[in-house]
Amino acid sequence: MNQTTVSARPLAAEPSRARGRWRRYFWGYAFVLPSVAIFLVFLWMPIVKGIVFSFYHVDFVKGNSYVGVDNYKYIFKDPDVWKAVKNTLYYMGLCIVIGFWVPILFAISISELKRFQGFARIAAYLPYVVPVVVLYGLWRWLYDPVGPFNATLSWLGITPINFMTDTRWSMISIVIMETWQQFGSALLIYLAAIMSIPRDWYEAAEIDGAGVWSRIWHVTLPSIRNQIALLFMLQLIGTSQGFQSQFAMLDGGPNNTTLTYALYIVRNAFNNFNYGVASALGVLMFLVLGVLAVIQHRISGRGGNAA
Repeated sequence: MNQTTVSARPLAAEPSRARGRWRRYFWGYAFVLPSVAIFLVFLWMPIVKGIVFSFYHVDFVKGNSYVGVDNYKYIFKDPDVWKAVKNTLYYMGLCIVIGFWVPILFAISISELKRFQGFARIAAYLPYVVPVVVLYGLWRWLYDPVGPFNATLSWLGITPINFMTDTRWSMISIVIMETWQQFGSALLIYLAAIMSIPRDWYEAAEIDGAGVWSRIWHVTLPSIRNQIALLFMLQLIGTSQGFQSQFAMLDGGPNNTTLTYALYIVRNAFNNFNYGVASALGVLMFLVLGVLAVIQHRISGRGGNAA
């Protein structure tokens, strides 16, 4: 009998312990619940519905009809899909070659300044806060056949370039515009990482006779390698979803040279009203981005452990 009583006490204590824990964290759960609800309704519910719709021919008038994997078969046979994939990979490559190193170079240059460092930070970040409507209008004017860029080229004796209509320059022009506008946010991250490097390391390098370039190569760059790797993966994820600039500036033109994968999804959904194919395209993109996100998470965790 004593044995039964003793064994029953822990079982009876468990519900009261759970109730105590619930009371203690009630307000925390209450404040988190709206965010969780919004996250489920506006993020995961569309993802689940998109996966379901990818197996249907979606018709909001006559009703949906199940088509199995026909949407996926259509995707792999559609030449425009491969054109969009090629353009997206080209866009991602250009963003890495042209734009990825810009914030690193600016961050290192600003960190080496002895005077006006605060002004340089503000000036470098200002393009990031320019509204996109103003941004697109400004760069359309700069890229105009009689705009400032071509006027400068003519003054230098160089043949003017049709930045917006030449298929060789259209995507490059978009990448240059986006690099100018977006490098400020990455620059602040790199600056914060550089400022966290112990000054003793630089002083030791100077005592050993290291110049500016030696300090940058042997102290600065190795110290921020985790941030470089992390932002590299984030840039891959971000540029793989390139849509807004291509749509607003050229709508995928000229001759579909700026037609990215995300823009092709929008065209299928809202121009062709082919929501099943658009959903299947979105599912494939979701899978690729999921792999990139896992890689980014592992790099981020490794960087945190190293820190």
